[in-house]
Amino acid sequence: MTIGICDDEDKYVLFSYARNSCYRNHRRFTLCGYHHTEEHSGHWKDCQECRDSFETEMYVWYGTNEYNFEKLENPSKYEPTKCAGCGIVIRLGEDGYSTSGRKYFCEACTNSEHEKQLHERL
Repeated sequence: MTIGICDDEDKYVLFSYARNSCYRNHRRFTLCGYHHTEEHSGHWKDCQECRDSFETEMYVWYGTNEYNFEKLENPSKYEPTKCAGCGIVIRLGEDGYSTSGRKYFCEACTNSEHEKQLHERL
């Protein structure tokens, strides 16, 4: 990771969750940024530690999203993640979701379950 390129993180407003900081997005949402932060040796594209740190879908997303200056070549194929409640595809790098054990739930199913639990308590 090159320090100083687009170094605009000081403009980020805490807890805004905005993705308008080039530097912050690269540091937080790319394999390159993760590799640098974790102080792994070698190049991020060849790093087995980085590869082992994420399930395939997230590894591919961190290596190919728009926050990369250099993208992962020939990313691995993977089965899309589906909601255990309704079966729709959840894009782990982009969509909201919750987990329970090894199951993933889309935002709609998560909200539905929370509402159900709330009504049961009343």
